[in-house]
Amino acid sequence: MVVSRKKTRTMGPITFRLAIFRWNVPVVIFVYLTLAPVKAVATVASRVEGEYCPLGQFPCGNLSICLPQVLHCNGHEDCQNGADEENCGDNSGWADFFDRTIKRPDLQELPHACFLQQYPESCECTETELQCVEVNLNAVPLVSANVTLLSLKSNAIRKLPEDVFHKYSELLRLFLQNNSIQTVSSHAFSGLYKLRKLSLSQNCITSLRPGVFSDLHKLHWLILDDNPLKRISQDTFIGLKALFFLSMVNTSLEQLPQARLCSHTPLLSWLDFEGNRIETLNFSTLLSCDELTVLSLRDNRIKKLPENTFQSLHVLGELDLSSNRITELPYSLFKGLKSLQILNISHNPLLHVHLGQFDPLIQLQSLGLEGIEIPDIQTRMFRPMENLSYIYFKKFQYCSYAPHVRKCKPNSDGISSFEDLLANVILRVSVWVMAFITCFGNLFVIGMRSVIRAENNLHAVCIKVLCCADCLMGVYLFFVGVFDLKFRGQYNRNAHMWMESLECHIMGFLAMLSSEVSVLLLTYLTLEKYLVIVFPFSHLRPGKRQTATMLASIWLLGITIAAVPLLSEGLFGNYYGRNGVCFPLHSDQQERPTAKAYSTGIFLGLNLLAFLVIVFSYSSMFYSIYKTGINATDLRSRLHKDVAVANRFFFIVFSDALCWIPIFLVKTLSLLEVEIPGTITSWVVIFILPINSALNPILYTLTTSFFREQVELMLCQWQRRSVRRKDRKSLTSSVIYMEAPRQACYHQQPCLPRISIVDTCAKYG
Repeated sequence: MVVSRKKTRTMGPITFRLAIFRWNVPVVIFVYLTLAPVKAVATVASRVEGEYCPLGQFPCGNLSICLPQVLHCNGHEDCQNGADEENCGDNSGWADFFDRTIKRPDLQELPHACFLQQYPESCECTETELQCVEVNLNAVPLVSANVTLLSLKSNAIRKLPEDVFHKYSELLRLFLQNNSIQTVSSHAFSGLYKLRKLSLSQNCITSLRPGVFSDLHKLHWLILDDNPLKRISQDTFIGLKALFFLSMVNTSLEQLPQARLCSHTPLLSWLDFEGNRIETLNFSTLLSCDELTVLSLRDNRIKKLPENTFQSLHVLGELDLSSNRITELPYSLFKGLKSLQILNISHNPLLHVHLGQFDPLIQLQSLGLEGIEIPDIQTRMFRPMENLSYIYFKKFQYCSYAPHVRKCKPNSDGISSFEDLLANVILRVSVWVMAFITCFGNLFVIGMRSVIRAENNLHAVCIKVLCCADCLMGVYLFFVGVFDLKFRGQYNRNAHMWMESLECHIMGFLAMLSSEVSVLLLTYLTLEKYLVIVFPFSHLRPGKRQTATMLASIWLLGITIAAVPLLSEGLFGNYYGRNGVCFPLHSDQQERPTAKAYSTGIFLGLNLLAFLVIVFSYSSMFYSIYKTGINATDLRSRLHKDVAVANRFFFIVFSDALCWIPIFLVKTLSLLEVEIPGTITSWVVIFILPINSALNPILYTLTTSFFREQVELMLCQWQRRSVRRKDRKSLTSSVIYMEAPRQACYHQQPCLPRISIVDTCAKYG
């Protein structure tokens, strides 16, 4: 058996098929018999689903039941007949190819007797087959003329001299891989008129002379992998009239013949040039390859393809152009490839994909577009390919443009999946929790600030305005949760429509407005406090008019920042619809330059500057307070106050850092074109971005001593009124009046040690 060479590759289907093809014939036949029925099922399913099932749903085999795309190939049988879990592997096309190239032999057990009279003792003989594997041979051994299989793998043979196999006219298979062969004489294979399979892979052959295979009229398989062959000509294959499989993987080929490559191999069906250095492909090279069904040019250096390169390949079923340097595909490149079932153009630096690029591929079942940015992607690109069952993109968002395809990869971008807007349960639950905390906290503070008499009315107004801005973030999260529920189980069918919808744009606008107004207000409040503490005797205090003007300006600036991308769609594109949660957190290659520069200016310009101002201001304030308290007589009291101030300032700065530093990092990495997993984006949007909005009510209101004192006073007054109402109905009102307030207030004291409610009650009683 020929040992296949293992190699890691990114695109599975074609690689797996080629590797299997290097095995012996019985194994390949077994695979063919296993997979041939699968293709028949795929063909029937494709026909049925087009007639009966709505877009985005596919049938349960021959049943009239249709299921959404997400329920197919999910590891669980949702159809009664289990048809939704059938045909989940991408085996498109190759069952047909095996059917054309391999005949099923009569399978029978071979006897162990040896019918060879002469052979080395170190070799193993079975009937007329001889295995001389890893026996340290330096030359081709002398064996009986009736040998039909000769395996000389993994030896130390360096040369194949003239007529070395001349007397072995019955030889059918010859395996010479993994030797050190450097020279192959012109007539080394003369006399091998019946040879069917020849493997010369993993040697040191640098050239093959014209006519070296001229006697191999019945050769079907020729494997030349892993040899430093830099050039070949069409005359290299003179005499190979029956050849249907030619593999030249990793042979350092720099160019293919300019003339017709298949002029001497009219039956060539499988051609593999993977892993070479081919830079150009002439339009006449493949003109005579009329029977070609599989062509692999993967992992070469091809930059450009002439428009008529594949025009004569009418029966071509599989074409692999992946991992090259192709920047543009001619519009009519695939014209005439009506039999093509598998096309892989992944990992090419394509700048543009024509709208009708794939229109001629009416039989296509698998399309590989991994690693390719398609900035002008449209549903129209893939609609003509009605039989398409598998498609592979770079981004999950592209799958929304091919809702009629049963299997699309990748399955998720970390935020959304085929089934849901939010990909996992943690995100779905967390978005509601964060929305509730953010909205409730800010609305509570607005209500309490409106009821409680403030020491500084202007500061209280600023805090309430800040809460209004932060509350918008909660509204944004709330609507994310609502639309996640709306699209539950069918998101991919609606993803494209959703990301371009007015609702998505409004949500993105609200999130950006909340974020920017909050940042600007926090900066303003910080600078205001900075002036009061660091310059206590200055007259730089904003009045009512200045405060109102500043607040109005901040809101106007925030609205402008959030609205500009919506008003200039020609420059910004779909700015907010880059992902399912409608927030433009990080850039990608598909984003327009104007949009990329704009978001960079906001996140790494304005917001970063505001963050640095806040950090500097609070550091200066703490230092000023510390210096002021140095002359205090009570060291313990001063130390206690310093620690309290330090803790408060630390948590304010820490919450800002916790929110913005991850966003700065994500934005910076995206500008450096580092691939950012979608899971990071989802966690940042759901958990990190709302941190400030959720914590601001606590940091700027609920933890202040004045606010706590006022709340305790309200509670005390409420208790006193309650007791007085009871006094009117009780005969022992004097006793109740004297004891109840004291006990109620006394039990509150341990919760807030620095403020005595008893004293407060006495003060206001």
